[in-house]
Amino acid sequence: MRIPSALRERGIDRVHAWTIPMTTRFRDITERDGLLLHGPAGWSEFSPFWDYDAQESAAWLHAALADATAERPTPLRDQIEVNATIPVVPAALAHRIATVGGASTAKIKVADPGSSLAEDAERLEAVRDAMGPAARLRIDANAAWTLDEALAALPVLERAAGGLEYAEQPCAELEDLAALRRALGIPIAADESVRRAEDPLLVARAEAADLLVMKVQPLGGVQRCLELAEQAGLPVVVSSALESSVGLSAGLALAAALPELPYACGLGTATLLTGDLVDVPLRAAQGVLPVDRPAPAPELLERHAAGTELTSRWEQRLEACAAQL
Repeated sequence: MRIPSALRERGIDRVHAWTIPMTTRFRDITERDGLLLHGPAGWSEFSPFWDYDAQESAAWLHAALADATAERPTPLRDQIEVNATIPVVPAALAHRIATVGGASTAKIKVADPGSSLAEDAERLEAVRDAMGPAARLRIDANAAWTLDEALAALPVLERAAGGLEYAEQPCAELEDLAALRRALGIPIAADESVRRAEDPLLVARAEAADLLVMKVQPLGGVQRCLELAEQAGLPVVVSSALESSVGLSAGLALAAALPELPYACGLGTATLLTGDLVDVPLRAAQGVLPVDRPAPAPELLERHAAGTELTSRWEQRLEACAAQL
């Protein structure tokens, strides 16, 4: 596909559009698609979701450009502990998913429009039963609750889980997150309030979170995330944006370079895809992932190549985002 001149000038010499079905609906999508960019430092991923406009997606492109053209920071660790990710599925299926990969931490999606609070509680109970009393359980509401709804739901879910490590983005507004911290004492993690904010550090200054969830692509790259983490002064959980293993490896590079990493990271999401672009996908064993940078395999690029229409959409999108740089 055509490469914008702004990218060629920065050393990008190949671009490939791909699409892979997901194992289950997640974030309201059933297929994941994106672009791979190749430059002097290797392959990188550019895969903003389709509800992001060109201006917001430009940060994702900046991250992909940096990863394809500059060396990654020196790692401080060679493996990363990851959590199991439990989509909005029936409790019996959640029980089975929880043990895949040997993680001792699980993040459970809640507050989905298609799931009731009672069903969310059943899902948490099933995960606790599968993983045992020593496991750490965290929930992610994707900013779906009002303050009153969160005040009512969180105690119910904390009881069902037998204790919560933290609640990720229960509400959208910073003042509501701060109020929840004061009212309930359950640690609060900020995700959307970091990656979709004009000022990613505002949540820290507002004392609205106990920790930050950082995703490399939305925040503009590994180096940018390291700078933000240092400025925020809060613990960081590195999470994925449902990337292929090429994109996940950039998250691993960030996690490996952070001075401290007290929480398991949300990078074990390759299992949510029915395929991958590398020969050995980044899937956890005994709850950890190796810090690695796998290259895509030519036969898998061909197998998962986007069709003509989707490739054209990505070509137009790449042009629009490149114009924002």
